[in-house]
Amino acid sequence: MSEDIRHIAKDNDCISSIAEKYGHFWETVWNHPENAELKKKRGDPNVLYSGDEVFVPALREGSEQIPTEKRHRFRRKGVPAMARWRFRDEKGNPRAGIEYVLIIDDEKTVEGKTDSDGVIEVPISPEAKEARLTLRDGEHEEHYRMELGGMDPVSEESGAIKRLENLGVDCGRDGDRFEQGLKEFQLNHGLEATGKLDEQTQKKLLEEHGC
Repeated sequence: MSEDIRHIAKDNDCISSIAEKYGHFWETVWNHPENAELKKKRGDPNVLYSGDEVFVPALREGSEQIPTEKRHRFRRKGVPAMARWRFRDEKGNPRAGIEYVLIIDDEKTVEGKTDSDGVIEVPISPEAKEARLTLRDGEHEEHYRMELGGMDPVSEESGAIKRLENLGVDCGRDGDRFEQGLKEFQLNHGLEATGKLDEQTQKKLLEEHGC
């Protein structure tokens, strides 16, 4: 029998990847009473900060009554996870019907078109780490590299940078470029271009990114 575990989150950890590691559905971990304070603090199972403590309950043995002398197939539920991206033009309209090629961890390739809301949604492994996306609009191509897994809170610079880059805003890794990236995002969404990660900008980032 396994024992209860208190997992200390690392960069790119999320509830799905932690649950997968220990053999649970993500809901089992996220909704456990021992994680109630963490759930209230972070608000989203994809948002963890390095150092967060996640309670992982011990696995329980299960049993099924089945007829003997027959072949039986068992399927694990709850896997894979889903990744979702939304694309809009400069006016905020959905970029519908755009062809894309998506490569997950250099192993899985998915091709298709954005839906009527400009959304791409695909199943991925909870432990997937990176996606490379190519959008093809006629002869024009756009290329994006996106980290998968958990995210730092939007109130942290690291969390804001990851969301901005997933939305196609180049933030680099230095303070000046981050400020410019914030100004670009703010201008594109009708906010005052202060270059500061204020509460209004955080709210808009969460709205546009989805988490």
